[in-house]
Amino acid sequence: MTGGAGPRVRVLVVEDSAVVRHVLVRLIRDDPRLELLEAVETAEEALRLVPMLRPDVISMDVRLPGMDGLEATRRIMAECPTPIVIVSDSSTDPALRISMNALRSGALSVVQKPAGWPVDAAGGAAIATQLYIMSQVPVIRHRVRYGTVAPVEGDVLPPPRLRPRLVGMAASTGGPQAFAHIMGALPTTFPWPILLVQHMGTGFMEGFAAWLDTQTKLSVGLARQGEIMRPGHVYVAPAETHLTLGLGDEVRLVNAPPVAGQRPSATALFTSMARVGAGAIGILLTGMGEDGAIGLRDLRRAGGYTIAEDRSTSIVHGMPGAAERLGGVSISLPLGQIAPHLVAVASAAAPLPAVAGMEGRA
Repeated sequence: MTGGAGPRVRVLVVEDSAVVRHVLVRLIRDDPRLELLEAVETAEEALRLVPMLRPDVISMDVRLPGMDGLEATRRIMAECPTPIVIVSDSSTDPALRISMNALRSGALSVVQKPAGWPVDAAGGAAIATQLYIMSQVPVIRHRVRYGTVAPVEGDVLPPPRLRPRLVGMAASTGGPQAFAHIMGALPTTFPWPILLVQHMGTGFMEGFAAWLDTQTKLSVGLARQGEIMRPGHVYVAPAETHLTLGLGDEVRLVNAPPVAGQRPSATALFTSMARVGAGAIGILLTGMGEDGAIGLRDLRRAGGYTIAEDRSTSIVHGMPGAAERLGGVSISLPLGQIAPHLVAVASAAAPLPAVAGMEGRA
């Protein structure tokens, strides 16, 4: 934890439970990086205070009396854009669905709601740190501006040697809305399996996979050890487990230490995909930090095709920007162009002989 050398981050808490509100207030007051502005019980009160107080970040409950946290997020991002951290119960389906939709509507991250006081050290630190980190993200008035689907100038299609048979995608901050946009634009006939890494709290991965399944025509689920990948299916990395490509092109889940602080790690995924070289497409989307940059570089050097989300649509350009600086990116595209580009690549790719383990499984 850093000290209180610089200006403290000003936090507005929106939480209807008196117990949880008390816990959040204690966590904020005990952290030298943070300053509590106000703690309110309703979204309506939050909407009144946001333009007056101008908080640096908002801790937002999702199940509130009256207006819920999803509608509050939409209103705040449209009227007075402010970084929002969703504080949610990961064990209830309604809260999970609202949380994921709030992320798509502009909230930046989701953390586990504390059950009561005292909070375990790791849980308390996670909440305080998320509030501090997300306060640094420059948010804008939330409108869907993902870029047009006009052809990209220059060499649009990948090199002729590319013979894709799988896709890997990874993201962190802003990832759920980016994944929903891409997956929602892919057809049911999409010819390759997709391995997906999203940085998210431990209790939310199953709910995230279930939510993403409702946003696309593809089949989405948590990856399982040894699973044979099928075209048009999306395999989401489970919490605290690296998702990698096995030697027989099967799902391989690895309980190894974090890579550069992340587990699951985008770099672990992309590095494992480098084994198939020109048979792989790697896509690195919005996210804070540098996870995935080294792996994407390794994949490109091995002959794979690599795509990074362009700065113009990234919520945070940290991860794709790091990959660009390392020379790991074949092409950078606005979010709105990535799905059409994948469809174009699929249409242009020469037919492949059946991959061992994947034949007859479409």
